[in-house]
Amino acid sequence: MALFETFVTLFLVIVILIIFARGVIIVQPYEQGLQIRLGRYIGRMNPGFRWVIPLITQVVKIDLRTLVMDVPSQEVITKDNSPTNVDAIVYIRVIDPEKAYFEVANYRMATVALAQTTLRGIIGDMELDEVLYNRESINTKLRDILDRETDQWGVKVERVEIKEVDPVGAVKQAMTEQTAAERERRAAILRADGEKRSSILKAEGLKKSMILEAEGERQSKVLKAEGERLSQILRAQGESQGLRILALGSRSLDKRAITVLSFDALKTMANGQATKIIFPFEISSLIKQGARYLGATEVMDDEEVYGITLDESILGEIPTAERISEIVKSIEDETRAIMNEDKDEEQNAAGLSDIDEKA
Repeated sequence: MALFETFVTLFLVIVILIIFARGVIIVQPYEQGLQIRLGRYIGRMNPGFRWVIPLITQVVKIDLRTLVMDVPSQEVITKDNSPTNVDAIVYIRVIDPEKAYFEVANYRMATVALAQTTLRGIIGDMELDEVLYNRESINTKLRDILDRETDQWGVKVERVEIKEVDPVGAVKQAMTEQTAAERERRAAILRADGEKRSSILKAEGLKKSMILEAEGERQSKVLKAEGERLSQILRAQGESQGLRILALGSRSLDKRAITVLSFDALKTMANGQATKIIFPFEISSLIKQGARYLGATEVMDDEEVYGITLDESILGEIPTAERISEIVKSIEDETRAIMNEDKDEEQNAAGLSDIDEKA
């Protein structure tokens, strides 16, 4: 009997401990507890260790962290009748635990379903090009609509991102062909523009080349004319000086010398290849003068000799070998002295330049 009582007592203690343990509730820091007793909402339960009346009290824990939910991919028909597969990601956070639990059966599923229908409506009002290029606008519009609709559930939509826009095969092939055609059009425009610029550059180059060629020809003609002018001036000066020298040298010539020179001129003219010979003076006078010189017809007067005596003194002094050696040696000495003076001047100039550089 005592053993039975002990067993019953032990059983009751264990039952009481189990019942007491079931009343122990631990709420995490990122959670909020909702206490419901006998079908009536009692109030919120803050994080930490809590104990409630077991068996008749239910505690619902709501996660207050930001949740990431994937919106399944779905096929959407755009405004321009282009089938497209679209999916998204939604970031939500519970701000009112009572509404999130009591106003909707499952706020997560409700938010995903609402995101699907809203996304289908937004994409259906846009063309495919707008969907591809205006994702930021779609994200903003979808977030505003979801946030407004889920506010009654105590849920705040923080962010929405379109994850992928995938047109179906036929549409994608058409887009590929359109892209290729657009690239070909741009390439053709670029080629045409390049040919246009090339033609312009060639024309400008040809223009500049013709201008430079004309300028060069003009300068060449000017320089050639200047050279011819200087050449004529120098030639005239040379002829003038030659005539002066000839005039000075002919003063000491007598009639006999002039006669000899005239016969030499006739000899030179006779050696030419011409069949006609034109004499610029009267040849009879020349023959008469030669005859007088040779003494064939007349005897020349001594007065016409002008007092010129021809002797060996006209040959001048003939230098000996010793004299030539002395002249050559003196020339070498003068040359060496001039070279030494040039070297001294160069050294002095180099020394002055070194002094200037140091200064």
